[in-house]
Amino acid sequence: MGIALVSTEAIAAGEASGEPIGIAVMAKAPVAGYAKTRLIPALGAGGAARLHRQLTLRTLATACAADLGPVTLWCAPDTRHRFFCAAQNKFAVELRAQSGNDLGTRMARIFDTRGAAPLLLVGTDCPALDSAHLHAAARTLREGNDAAFVTTEDGGYFLIGLRKPVPELFVDIDWSTDHVMVQTRQRLAALGLCWQEVAMLWDVDRPEDISRWQLLQGNQSDV
Repeated sequence: MGIALVSTEAIAAGEASGEPIGIAVMAKAPVAGYAKTRLIPALGAGGAARLHRQLTLRTLATACAADLGPVTLWCAPDTRHRFFCAAQNKFAVELRAQSGNDLGTRMARIFDTRGAAPLLLVGTDCPALDSAHLHAAARTLREGNDAAFVTTEDGGYFLIGLRKPVPELFVDIDWSTDHVMVQTRQRLAALGLCWQEVAMLWDVDRPEDISRWQLLQGNQSDV
């Protein structure tokens, strides 16, 4: 039981073969006024929606390139938006609708659909995520740990991987605050679970994060 930071460079140098591990990507439809609302003051409703679209496509490309297992796009409010249909055609991913009144419930239900099979669950707000991070999280689960995380600089997490569903991890958490990872660690310890935090990355969640995203785009010609 505890925390261990893992070098993604070391993982990338030689990933051990193992069981397939699915990747679930949670995304809202890129609708103005619905997606990335905290960025609306800086980008406008339409600009925030366009940014969300770009981030979602980037996350799907990263998840598919990792080639760890099946990739599923979990859509909100449902699967009918044309963007989701286009993403399905582009990346050959399965579409599923999110369900639940709060983030914790929606996340718990996604893990429930996999039963005892290991799963990595990610959002779409972290453009710094790459295949090495996904492989590091998958290896953590394959080595027998109960959970794996990619945490974020603002006190939350972007990726959670579980060997099997643990619904207690999603109850009574102060989502969208800087308490998320602290509370999650406390819950993990109380349940006697073993976990690793394989990386800490930045996400695009506030207006001040936009410049980092623009810099990343400028440094990568394929984005």
